[in-house]
Amino acid sequence: MSGINSLAALEGRWLLSRHILHGDGRRDFFEGEVLFRRAGLRLIQDETGTMTVGNQQFQGQRRYIWEQAQDSLRVYFDDMRPFHSIPLGTALVETVHLCDPDRYQVAYDFSDWPNWSSVWDVEGPRKDYSMTSHMRPAPESD
Repeated sequence: MSGINSLAALEGRWLLSRHILHGDGRRDFFEGEVLFRRAGLRLIQDETGTMTVGNQQFQGQRRYIWEQAQDSLRVYFDDMRPFHSIPLGTALVETVHLCDPDRYQVAYDFSDWPNWSSVWDVEGPRKDYSMTSHMRPAPESD
C-alpha cells in the first residue's frame, strides 16, 4: 500500500524544511522539527523552528491535532476546529479548507513514505502564497 496507512505511522520526531513563495516573488524559509506525540487516541503535532524573512530570523511554532477515523485522518486546529481530512492508503491527496474569504488548497505527497511533503496554495484578499513543506524522519538520538 502506498501512502500513509495509520495515525501511528506519524508518531515521533520529523525534520521539517519549508519554503514560502509569495505572489510578489518574495521567498521565506522555515527550518525546524515536528513532534507528533500521543494524547489518548489523538496525536498532537507541535512544529518548532526558525523562520527566515529576508535577513531576519524569528522563532516560530504551530500546533495541530490529528485523529484517525476509520479510513481517514482528521486534522484539527489546536482549538479542535476542523481543518481537513486525509484518506489513508493514498499516495497523492488534495483537499481544500475554506475560511471565508480565504481559500487554502493542499496537495499531500506520501508516495516516498516515510518522506512526505505538502504544498499549500493560499488565496484571499490579503493572502497570495504557495508553501511547500518537506518532512523526513529525524535521526534517532543516542
